[in-house]
Amino acid sequence: MSSSFDRYQKRKLISSYFSVVISIALVLFLLGCLGLLVLNAKKIADHFKEQVVMTIYLNDTAKEVEVNQLEKSLAMAEYTKSTHYVSKEEAAESMKAESGEDFMDFIGYNPLQNSIDVHLKADFVTTETLEGITEELSDKKFIEEIRYDNDLVELMNDNVKKITFWVLVISAIFTLIAVLLINSSIRLAVYSKRFIIKTMQMVGATKSFIRRPFVFKSVQLGIIGSIVAMIGMAIVLYYLNQTFPELELAKNPVLLTGLFVGIFALGILITWVSTFIATQRFLNLKTDALYY
Repeated sequence: MSSSFDRYQKRKLISSYFSVVISIALVLFLLGCLGLLVLNAKKIADHFKEQVVMTIYLNDTAKEVEVNQLEKSLAMAEYTKSTHYVSKEEAAESMKAESGEDFMDFIGYNPLQNSIDVHLKADFVTTETLEGITEELSDKKFIEEIRYDNDLVELMNDNVKKITFWVLVISAIFTLIAVLLINSSIRLAVYSKRFIIKTMQMVGATKSFIRRPFVFKSVQLGIIGSIVAMIGMAIVLYYLNQTFPELELAKNPVLLTGLFVGIFALGILITWVSTFIATQRFLNLKTDALYY
């Protein structure tokens, strides 16, 4: 009978520890994923900004030497990430591939123009910068027109500011929630042993002696939960890096290492503080209050 009861107690204890580890791991995993988003928010925003194209349309009378000089000067400009010359023939082939029809069969000639697509660096994708570049290039007589989606640029910049603000706010809120959830799990685990705590205290054990094994066990659980969370984060990071290699999410190992170390330290810190507070509370309770 005693052996059966001992096995039951052992299973119950293991189940309690397992639930604490899972709670810690899930909360830290979600917090870590949010940290990955915060660290790469600017990189992701920059990636989308650099997809904005400023197209420079050239006159048919433009000389090859003029076009080459323009392309070289654009490539060397501080605001340029990359340039790509598109001939009218390439543009026609592209339109034919998109529409599935050859429009030149109806028109009889190619009405498109030679052009240069310019991708700007993210920091220069603003309405003011694009207007300045347009004014600077408009002086060249062989340039027919300069086009870019100004509404898209304004919308993108506004949304980036809003998203950055809300990501920071959500990060702060989620950090608080993480602390509260882990603290609740630890308190429930300690609560189940409140009578053991009080019994040890009644036979003369000091508070630090009683508290030590609880803190040690909770820190162990925090370490295990942190490791599980970091493994999950590593899997997510690997998947995203394979799916979106252009974002180069793993390019800064120092920041990523700092994030993983921070998650590991946070798991230990929260469990240590939560256990200390929970055990202290039950140590200070009177015996009669343990039943409520």
